[in-house]
Amino acid sequence: MNPDFTRRNFLKKTGAAAIVASAWPAWAQTNKTITVAFVGVAHIHTPGYLNEVSRHPEVKVKYVWDPDLARADRRAKEAGAQVAADLKTIWEDSEVVAVIILSETNRHAELVAAAAAAGKHLFVEKPLGITASESRKMATAIEAKHLLFTTGYFMRTDPKHIFLKGEIEKGHFGKITRVRGSNCHNGSLAGWFDDEWRWMTDPKQAGIGAFGDLGTHKLDILMWLLGDIAAVTADIHPVTGRYGKCDESGEALLRFASGVTGTLAAGWVDIEDPVKLIISGTEGHAVIVNDQLFYHSEKLERSDSRKPWKDLPPAPAVPMAQFLNSLAGIKNEPLVTPSEAAARVATMQAIYEAASGQKWVKVP
Repeated sequence: MNPDFTRRNFLKKTGAAAIVASAWPAWAQTNKTITVAFVGVAHIHTPGYLNEVSRHPEVKVKYVWDPDLARADRRAKEAGAQVAADLKTIWEDSEVVAVIILSETNRHAELVAAAAAAGKHLFVEKPLGITASESRKMATAIEAKHLLFTTGYFMRTDPKHIFLKGEIEKGHFGKITRVRGSNCHNGSLAGWFDDEWRWMTDPKQAGIGAFGDLGTHKLDILMWLLGDIAAVTADIHPVTGRYGKCDESGEALLRFASGVTGTLAAGWVDIEDPVKLIISGTEGHAVIVNDQLFYHSEKLERSDSRKPWKDLPPAPAVPMAQFLNSLAGIKNEPLVTPSEAAARVATMQAIYEAASGQKWVKVP
């Protein structure tokens, strides 16, 4: 692992540092201890999530489980928790109301099914699953038990994205014709996945490579803004060979059900990624460049695409904070639904299939 790699550097490179820094919530005080368990601590975001959970004054981490006992022991000590030797301990402990699943993606289906059966609320790191079928099965199990759920789509908390969603809903873009999203960093070039996180470069465990890992975030934003995607085609490929045949860069062409044409870029081999989002319509245009929004709409006299747009809504809490808030009894947090998470997996599965066959594929 690159010695300069830290959670802060990672967030800076993914464009989320400003969001996280401004979005820590004022916790509700209910005088009720919320007991949770970490089920799997393999994901690269584990250190950050452990830190977020530890900051909640009402949350107690009782257990940490992971098939790698040394990893479980290390994270348990950081959390002030005990290692669960087996999952049954967690599922049968009525004090544990929720689990945070940060395992390898190929373990999600089994862990989510067991957690749902035990009635535990769930935070599951993205992506929800490897295939559309298993992801929808997980979503059904969670929804059938009316459990709280969310995943780590932190880009929904960016005020710029929230503002643009509102403008789209108001019709201020007119008829949207095209959209472009990009989410890239230099993780392969910097060797971020050389050691502890190397499983993320193994499609058998992760289900995806660089394109899916980073692309799912901006795919979520595109679908959140513009709805379902009907069909896709793509080119996804390795670049450096540092992680064998794991893809490191790609571009997808998206045909939205609404008729909008979209493109999505993602990868681990970019030294810069200044243009994060473009939305173009018959009466409006928006672009996010170097974390600044430039926006013009024929329906807004004061809009001027030559100047950064500053009139933005406040940032909500980050996804983990939203989840913990919900456990504490706060209503109407904007949680990602299980069905939404499954739909992103289905679309990403189609993108990889399209790239493999060099063809258009309908989203299942």
